[in-house]
Amino acid sequence: MPKSRIRKKADYTPPPAKQTTAIKLSNRAWVAPVMLAMFLIGLAWIVVFYVTDGSLPLDSLGNWNIVVGFGFIAAGFGVSTQWK
Repeated sequence: MPKSRIRKKADYTPPPAKQTTAIKLSNRAWVAPVMLAMFLIGLAWIVVFYVTDGSLPLDSLGNWNIVVGFGFIAAGFGVSTQWK
């Protein structure tokens, strides 16, 4: 059986250097204060509701005041996704 030819491998050539592109970061200094404010407003809303036996912050909402408080907290978590 005949021997197959041995292929000559090319010498290693490094890949071309990547050009670095400047990452443009937008100024998101507003995110942390808004996030913390939403958390604190939600927490304060729920605490005020429990401390006043449901007469404050909005008496007409009744137990839906808890949902409003957790809504503020959830909005704070939503804002936190914008933090870099």
